[in-house]
Amino acid sequence: MVVTLKEILKIAEARKIAVGSFNTPNLTSLKAILNAAEALDQPVIIMHAQIHEEMGLCKMDEIAPIMLFMADRAKVPVCVHLDHGTDLDYLARGLKLGFTSVMYDGSTLGREMNFANTAVTVGLAKKYGASVEAEIGSMGARESGEAGSDESIYTDPDDAKLFAEETGIDALACAFGTAHGLYLKKPKLDFDRLAKIDSLVDIPLVMHGGSGVSVEDYRRVISLGIRKINYYTYMAKAGGTAAMSCADKTFFHDIEVAAMKGMQADVESAIRVFSGL
Repeated sequence: MVVTLKEILKIAEARKIAVGSFNTPNLTSLKAILNAAEALDQPVIIMHAQIHEEMGLCKMDEIAPIMLFMADRAKVPVCVHLDHGTDLDYLARGLKLGFTSVMYDGSTLGREMNFANTAVTVGLAKKYGASVEAEIGSMGARESGEAGSDESIYTDPDDAKLFAEETGIDALACAFGTAHGLYLKKPKLDFDRLAKIDSLVDIPLVMHGGSGVSVEDYRRVISLGIRKINYYTYMAKAGGTAAMSCADKTFFHDIEVAAMKGMQADVESAIRVFSGL
């Protein structure tokens, strides 16, 4: 069943868990994620990111109808989310296509423009009954995992409070030590900063760069208010490993099935941790 981000995060808050949010750049990953969520009877968020198109993957107009169709057929609550939208026109197109939530990413902009564009996004989303996530602070790397030009800028708790209050967003993505892509060294998370943000902000908090974090750290951030965890890199890596391990690589369909099973197993493992199973 299709739900909004606000609705699915109410489930997370009631149960004091985090909902896994997974990128679906193709049908194989989409099926792997929904199969995992249904196998564990857990809510899930499926995402398309604007940068997928720059990576040569499915375009939003191609994948959105499939995401919505599959989500509507699912036996668990599914939020269909447009992630890391940096272009207001792109977000507007996504809302028209039916995404039930969008994330405006103005983290590379100046403070005033981030506030202003986020508020505009909230106004647009209200016309469609959709939710809005936004980010303050910066993780210093692109969603594709490529290094950014700037180092990570940790979220200032007081800025986070003002940002949430002035923009009217439904969920806040904050930077406290995670990064997109593969970790080259163990991440060092600023739990005190996260705790302070949670004490000041009245909306659910979002953790980007969720792949590769330890089980202990997952549990700790969830206890400190994280209700949505973005996870993709290690899922995709599991799919690649499974594909390379396929005994007979003659036919692509056999490789694809192996990759899907590898991704599903990884997603199930992540959901178990996020949901406290």
